[in-house]
Amino acid sequence: MSTPVLTEKRPSEARERLLATASDLFYRVGIHAVGVDRVVIESAVTRATFYRHFPSKEDLVEAYLDREDTSIRSRLAAAREHGPSPDELLEILIQRVADDVTFLHTRGCPFINASAEYPDASSRVRVAVREHRAWFKDELRGALEAAGRPDPSGAAAALVLLRDAALVGGYLDGPDAMRDTFVATARTVAGLS
Repeated sequence: MSTPVLTEKRPSEARERLLATASDLFYRVGIHAVGVDRVVIESAVTRATFYRHFPSKEDLVEAYLDREDTSIRSRLAAAREHGPSPDELLEILIQRVADDVTFLHTRGCPFINASAEYPDASSRVRVAVREHRAWFKDELRGALEAAGRPDPSGAAAALVLLRDAALVGGYLDGPDAMRDTFVATARTVAGLS
């Protein structure tokens, strides 16, 4: 008797197209401003295909936030790939946030934006946002702790606040106006000055 070969199931092309389209629209236009019909039409799929992959719009919103979370986690993992020193890692993290605001998230933070559209703190969307923020803060705390900084929890909270401000300021004032101030302030908080 042969052992069955397990193969990793790839997401369907239609699901990926739906998620990519929705992610772009949710970020550029707003979650509540974009209906299922628009996502279906712009993704070139049927409503049945949409509902096969996402039983509700909220499921699609959660998938969008999960996609954002996975992307940020991947970038953080890549920052650690070459074994930087603790101080080098802190500098890389600061530069990655500045790059994110400058090049990727020029319309603010997708998690903050989603929270603004879902005021109920117990909603699945707000739970996903809280989990992402807690993970990010914990990663920063761990990096600060590894670098031997005093009060790594307080410094991590300050860096999250600075990131939030940079994302909002980058959107309102433009990323160039924000970048130098964010980097200088974040370096001070991280003990890199």
